Amino acid sequence: MSERVPERIVVTGAGGQVGTALAHTARRRGFPVEALTRADFDITAPDAAADLVRAGDLVVNCAAFTNVDAAESDPVGATAINATGPGLLARACAARGARLVHISTDYVFSGVFSGESGPRPYEVDDVTGPLGVYGKSKLAGERAVLDALPAAAHVVRTSWVYTGADGTDFVAVMRRLAGTDRTVEVVEDQAGSPTYVDDLVSALLELADRDIRPGILHAANAGAASRFEQARAVFAELGADPRRVRPISTAQAGRPAPRPGYGALSMAGSVRAGLTPLRPWREALREALGAAPRQVPAEPDEGGRIPSTP
Repeated sequence: MSERVPERIVVTGAGGQVGTALAHTARRRGFPVEALTRADFDITAPDAAADLVRAGDLVVNCAAFTNVDAAESDPVGATAINATGPGLLARACAARGARLVHISTDYVFSGVFSGESGPRPYEVDDVTGPLGVYGKSKLAGERAVLDALPAAAHVVRTSWVYTGADGTDFVAVMRRLAGTDRTVEVVEDQAGSPTYVDDLVSALLELADRDIRPGILHAANAGAASRFEQARAVFAELGADPRRVRPISTAQAGRPAPRPGYGALSMAGSVRAGLTPLRPWREALREALGAAPRQVPAEPDEGGRIPSTP
């Protein structure tokens, strides 16, 4: 696999959990990095991307409207950030001779496998069918990016990203609750591929300096788990009683936005394109929980339910 090192890596959405981790790791590995938070760069501003992008850049778009429930009541805002903005970035990259990596989500799928034997991890070329505003806006963003920059863009779908540290992601919340004596209610009828942010970042940086075929890729830790199973795994890894995690249904959770019942992602197509497969989700979770706590941004978790605790 040939290499092509970018002049610099431009990280948009650098205040979020993926952007923060990506900028930190890229700098540690010696890449020149321009990390831009929402305050630094408005992805929806028509001329902002054209002023930002230079020839030889690799732009990694981590900017996103990730609050799934809020998107239902603000479709205009969600579409502007998740679809219009990425299209503007892609057009600027096309004009300047830069590459683009755009982060997307398993929410572009419906999670419904009618007529099949049962759920199985989604492949990159499976039919999409988002259920809510968030997923629809992210799918529109994918299409805008690939339409504008088909030969130099990667759309990287991932699933249930977490840090496990001092943040608001699902694993971080479960970690804190495991240290209490409370019981926790977690949905058992939503499944995905829990993905450790450090593993996702490693995949993104492969795209920075390796010649991997452009198009849609999946980057997620291997395997599938329900939110209930994921929460119990966190408790078990930390030595807390997993029986304190109790199952409820999505209907009982009562959240405004529809969510796919199944969103696990297969990396088979990504591996064929040249990307290194990510390790099993439980192995990654073990490492995440053993890592030293670190400060991370308060960014809404797209899929998780902040659980009720009696």
